[in-house]
Amino acid sequence: MKKYLKMIVMLFACVALQQVSYSSEIKINLAIPDPIKSSVGGMAEFFAKQVDKETNGEVEVAIFPNGILFSGDQNSAINMLEDGSIDALVLSSSVYASFEPKMNAVSLPYLFANYDEFIKYLNGEPGQELLDSLDRLNIKGLALAIRTYRNVTNSKKPITKPSDFEGMKLRVPNNKLWVDFFGALGANPTPMNFKEVYTALQLKIIDGQENPVEVPLANKFYEVQTYLSMTNHIADSFILAFNKDVWNKLTPELQKAVKKAALAAADYKNKSDIKQESKIVKELASHGMKVNRLSPEEIAAFQTEAVKQYPKFEEMIGAEFIKKSQEFLGK
Repeated sequence: MKKYLKMIVMLFACVALQQVSYSSEIKINLAIPDPIKSSVGGMAEFFAKQVDKETNGEVEVAIFPNGILFSGDQNSAINMLEDGSIDALVLSSSVYASFEPKMNAVSLPYLFANYDEFIKYLNGEPGQELLDSLDRLNIKGLALAIRTYRNVTNSKKPITKPSDFEGMKLRVPNNKLWVDFFGALGANPTPMNFKEVYTALQLKIIDGQENPVEVPLANKFYEVQTYLSMTNHIADSFILAFNKDVWNKLTPELQKAVKKAALAAADYKNKSDIKQESKIVKELASHGMKVNRLSPEEIAAFQTEAVKQYPKFEEMIGAEFIKKSQEFLGK
């Protein structure tokens, strides 16, 4: 009888241990704005797997794509991350710029000569300062990852010089830097909710739009746009961040593990995006888009016009941080 009682006690102990183990698992809901099959979705999946690996299963990351946790409103997503309605978020630095003007430094036109410079900047002191600037929003920034350069599609003509933008109605994000830059080139920059862009292009309410090349491919803009000009005019990045209260509930050991996973996910996205860019351009061409690449001399003409706008951007971003950014890059 004692033997059976001992076995029963041991059985209940095992069940209790399993329950403790189960209840100690921490689940993080990670919101992303794009589909799971997108570049951002790939980064999120990589992050979730790395977190599971680095924390030995103690932390689970559940991914919610397509902006479903914030109804597609990206500004609301940041507010929700701040108040803890969202645990974690991957979102563009250009959206954060509405809350922290320094973020626009990443998007200074023609700041980066190449992707190596861009990655160096994000992984260096300027990038860390940008992540730290989110602390006041009750947000813990963990990692910055690149987006490939933004390029222009339109239905009128190839873009080879600044004057080609004259009178062109171009959809841009709701960000003053974009509006000022394209306005100075003579375009009619038109902020518009992204969900409306395809229809606006189709009905010729607008002439074109600008985005990394994965965007016109994923959204089939090749059906309503003729020209893709590789202007490489503005860079952008994605931030992987946690609500600070959620972050502070993790032990120092778990924080270290999750941070490591975030940096690995950013590195994965950087390499994957750069590798895929040329393939995406070829695919857009196969759908009938006419692709033109700008010569170094043509790019230089755009750079000249961009630099003229930097004093205006200093008022927006802060002269000190722009200077620090340029000095870091040796410019």
